[in-house]
Amino acid sequence: MIPAEIAPYFALAVIAVMFIGFVWEVFPPDVIATAAVGVFLATGLLETEAFIGVFANGAPIAIGALFILSGALLRTGALERVSQMAMAGAQTSPVQTLAALTVFVLFGSAFLNNTPIVMVMIPLALQFAKASSWPASRLLMPLSYAAILGGGCTLIGTSTNLLVDSVAQENGMAPFSIFEISSVGIGVALCGVAFTALTARFLLPNRKTLAEMTGETRKQAFLTEVLIPDDSPLVGSELREATVFQRSDGKVIDVIRGEVSLRRVLADVTLQSGDRVVLRTTVQDLMDMREDGLDVGGTSKVSSTDSVTMEVLIGPGSRLVGRIIGKLRLRRRYGVYPLAVHRRGRAIAPQLEAVRLSIGDTLLVEGPRENITRLIEDAELIDLTRDTKTIPLRRSLAPVAIATMVGVVLLAATGVMPIAGAAILGVAVILVTRVMDPDEAFSHIEGRLLALIVAMLAIGVTLQSTGAVQLIVDAIAPILAETSPLMALAVIFVVTTILTEMVTNNAVAVVITPIAITLAQQLGLDPRAFVVAVMIAANASFATPIGYQTNMLVYAPGGYRFTDYLLIGVPMKLVTGVVAVALIAWLWPLT
Repeated sequence: MIPAEIAPYFALAVIAVMFIGFVWEVFPPDVIATAAVGVFLATGLLETEAFIGVFANGAPIAIGALFILSGALLRTGALERVSQMAMAGAQTSPVQTLAALTVFVLFGSAFLNNTPIVMVMIPLALQFAKASSWPASRLLMPLSYAAILGGGCTLIGTSTNLLVDSVAQENGMAPFSIFEISSVGIGVALCGVAFTALTARFLLPNRKTLAEMTGETRKQAFLTEVLIPDDSPLVGSELREATVFQRSDGKVIDVIRGEVSLRRVLADVTLQSGDRVVLRTTVQDLMDMREDGLDVGGTSKVSSTDSVTMEVLIGPGSRLVGRIIGKLRLRRRYGVYPLAVHRRGRAIAPQLEAVRLSIGDTLLVEGPRENITRLIEDAELIDLTRDTKTIPLRRSLAPVAIATMVGVVLLAATGVMPIAGAAILGVAVILVTRVMDPDEAFSHIEGRLLALIVAMLAIGVTLQSTGAVQLIVDAIAPILAETSPLMALAVIFVVTTILTEMVTNNAVAVVITPIAITLAQQLGLDPRAFVVAVMIAANASFATPIGYQTNMLVYAPGGYRFTDYLLIGVPMKLVTGVVAVALIAWLWPLT
């Protein structure tokens, strides 16, 4: 067990290691946070009873229920219908259309989980780019920023706001109402949108998407197999020297020997009798190979099929997250070939088969369209060329889903029921009216995020009980006491917004909130102003792709690089930060 006199120092050391782990990214954030809780339990700094008490917190319940309500709007096509209506004038009125899309994202993110909103909007934004001739790289990052800004307009806009409110209540503060932070959030949102509208064309790149970067186009092609018979002159020759497979419009994708794919060692393959050479080629090349006497497609048991190249995005709910491409057996199970993977703006080939897929990766696949569609449905991928999902939508129940969400907001806004209770009631309505089946409804809950939130709440309890929070406050309070209250508020905002670019914002919020409250009380200032500053700052993740999930989702589809986020994100943080601090100090006088 850790002696009481060194307990706060040990707790802070664990937090420092945890933050390093978040930045290092060897393990997911939920695993790292859970490990930190394990250390605290093992060393006695966190009592088991105190950890169990964390589960009585209403924030995880509210967040989980709101995930389901967001899923209901997706399942009924409500979000898709509104966004497609906004897209109607992409060719004739691109500026007005873009403004309508931005308003939709801002408003939707204020009440719903902004991750599915961005997932719906990415394919539409790519379609808009194609229809308007505007580069997607100048649309997708502002789309993510709009979702982030919208989330800061209400208490339920992001899980971080709910989490900060929960921690504040545990520290003796009255709960925030659903619209209490709206004045600040809307002001910051309007400022942020105006900034991106004015600067995007100058600060964001005109860069190609994944398919264009890999030199692929979506023109009609054929995926075919060529059988090497016993008497073929190709038997015994090296694949790389077989000129018949090196035509200008063709490319060898695989060689199948028996049931074994030789795709990983194509450069060293020596052709044998019975090998099947898989080619992507054109109609003309097919005819030429037939003229050369090769056994192509329809003349044997193998076949030629229309082939398309499509981009699919690995979203948070995809079943491919954490899976290794080579072990997915996409060729055998779906007749689909993975061609490339882009992560954070760069390709991670050449060892494509060994890549472990992560959230935000963009996968370029080729094969018959119906096969790729089946893969998208089974693996819950986001089709960047069409709609986000191809499952039948329950459009007739869209009014029920919308009315339920509106009811939840009204119950919470009027104080009739706490947010957690209103959200659970909304879930009950969704299930009883069969807007979603139970299995489908609960699949929308991001279990790993909830695990992270519970772990961080437990860590927050540990920091308080060991005296680590008071230790930090005692160190900085004398320094800030010599400055103005506005400067103290600005320091909390700046520290929070810097940390949220490096690690998950929920973790930052839980650690900083009790420090901000204690500091404000010790300086004789209104702690409510400091808590609002933490909410806004923890969500103001504009300068890196790793600070917020929506930034990660648009990273690969937009063809971005890490420096692109810094170039526009840093000035964005400065502008919105100044506006936020000024509005907070005005609405909550620092006296």
